[in-house]
Amino acid sequence: MKKLEEEIKQLRHELATELPAEIKKARAHGDLSENAEYHMAKQRQSFVQARLGQLEARMGELMLVNLDNIPTDAAAFGSTIVVFDSSKKAEIEYKLVTSEEADVTKGLISTSSPIGKALMGKKVGEKAFVVTPAGKRTMEVRKLVTIHQT
Repeated sequence: MKKLEEEIKQLRHELATELPAEIKKARAHGDLSENAEYHMAKQRQSFVQARLGQLEARMGELMLVNLDNIPTDAAAFGSTIVVFDSSKKAEIEYKLVTSEEADVTKGLISTSSPIGKALMGKKVGEKAFVVTPAGKRTMEVRKLVTIHQT
């Protein structure tokens, strides 16, 4: 949520301060019909307004997440999971996060990704089977820390 809040703050600043200044400066150049700077600033303004709407809607959805509905003994949003990946013959640690936070290089896996979906609801000792672009994978849950335990 912090990441979303930061982006919302930056976009609001751009919409309220930077873009009006750019539009005002572009208008000073005269004829708006052939003024590329003006058209680019207006396009950016439309994009920022749309993105801000998306982010605010997503924040509203995240505010509705009820921690009481997240299991205390199975993988779910916010869980950190150590799995043994038989295809890689190695233990891998994942954290189940929202799609906005996902970063595979840091082990942050979206709950809506193929691996995230396969791990959801799994308990220590259970296996998850997932098909990825790299092929079929079997992962055994070795350790689980839920959002309630952090």
